[in-house]
Amino acid sequence: MTAPRTPRTPGTARKAFGRLSLPERNHLADALRTETVGGVLLLVAAIAALVWVNIPALHDSYESVSHFHFGPSVLGLNLSVAHWAADGLLAVFFFVAGIELKRELVAGDLKDPKAAALPVVAALCGMAVPALVYTVTATAGGGSLAGWAVPTATDIAFALAVLAVIGTSLPSALRAFLLTLAVVDDLFAILIIAVFFTDGLDFAALGGAAVGLVVFWLLLRAGVRGWYVYVPLGLVIWGLMYNSGIHATIAGVAMGLMLRCHTREGEEHSPGERIEHLVRPLSAGLAVPLFALFSAGVAVSGGALADVFTQPETLGVVLGLVVGKTLGIFGGTWLTSRFTRASLSDDLQWADVFAVATLAGIGFTVSLLIGELAFEGQGAMTDQVKAAVLTGSLIAAALATVLLKVRNAKYRGMVAEEERDDDLSGIPDIYEQDDPEYHLRVAAVYEKKAAEHRRIAEEMKSARLAEVTGGAGEEGDGPA
Repeated sequence: MTAPRTPRTPGTARKAFGRLSLPERNHLADALRTETVGGVLLLVAAIAALVWVNIPALHDSYESVSHFHFGPSVLGLNLSVAHWAADGLLAVFFFVAGIELKRELVAGDLKDPKAAALPVVAALCGMAVPALVYTVTATAGGGSLAGWAVPTATDIAFALAVLAVIGTSLPSALRAFLLTLAVVDDLFAILIIAVFFTDGLDFAALGGAAVGLVVFWLLLRAGVRGWYVYVPLGLVIWGLMYNSGIHATIAGVAMGLMLRCHTREGEEHSPGERIEHLVRPLSAGLAVPLFALFSAGVAVSGGALADVFTQPETLGVVLGLVVGKTLGIFGGTWLTSRFTRASLSDDLQWADVFAVATLAGIGFTVSLLIGELAFEGQGAMTDQVKAAVLTGSLIAAALATVLLKVRNAKYRGMVAEEERDDDLSGIPDIYEQDDPEYHLRVAAVYEKKAAEHRRIAEEMKSARLAEVTGGAGEEGDGPA
């Protein structure tokens, strides 16, 4: 999920968006498979929420379900369904994000500062510029600056769902870049939530959460296994974190970062990778779609959509996602390659980077969450900001679709080359070019094909000769 690296000799420029290492490619394929399915479910959940809210006969039922409270009041956890989705289910999402970030830092390409520079700078610019665009727009229109962080996040599941729907085959290098942007986005979104959306602290609960995290870490280091140990402990940590005043999703991130994500001798996969493999489907297939179902329910009308482009706060969100994200990510990528030794891969053009930057303007899950936190207690404004997030994401998706379709034929050729496996070894040929055994296997495959073609040719010649011989005999037996 990181910006890829290609082997190079000393003194040569590093190719940005070059070939991924084989382990990174395999990990990317697994992550994409789950995230794409989850993204499609996310789209379905968002559409279901919009339909549910905007059918008059069903609107009241949506409100009733969304605001239904349950949970132990004595523990301060008597929350609405929507609140459980935002604070509880999204903790699972951020737990996976924490594992992914840890894996990238210790075992992925992000552990190499030179390789990490490009996606990290691009992601930072892709968060700073949307915040700036929102601030300028809101200030010029006399609006509230509270929503400056709303357009800073990229929803990778939604972006991949768009790719799945439009059928665009992005090369693995560009997909890896997109996923890395999302990882860095998640990290800084977590910091934004922790720093800017914490009103007051309950130090007793916070101390209890800290003790719980220490116990969690000690159990991991001691090699203790069993979900029946960690799940109850994780729930306790989450509950304490919620009551501390810090957003409860921070607990998920902290626990994810504590997992060991490098392999030891005799291990095929690290504990972090194994747990991520188990939990990611739960996050992508259940937690995030349910959050979307109870967060994307916004009444849509012609007037409401018009208000998105007339109110400074909502216009700032739309421009931040569509313009700010694109310019920030593209500009950060270009500047990094301009002032470092990185150069663009020969197979790609800057138009490809621009298209991916536009696709990153799809903000949904975290943008909706930050919107709720930024305008907490302002029901009307919260709904308007949600409508702005949906509108901006839709515009970004449409623009990215057009830009990616222009190069789709080229992408298909690149992906076919990446997947080519002439020796039938299960490993793409591009990773075996320096292995003599690979060339021997390919030679054997082609020799077998050549022998088969020679056999077919001999059979065809024999059949034609028989036809000619038989035809001549019949003509000689005819009348004079």
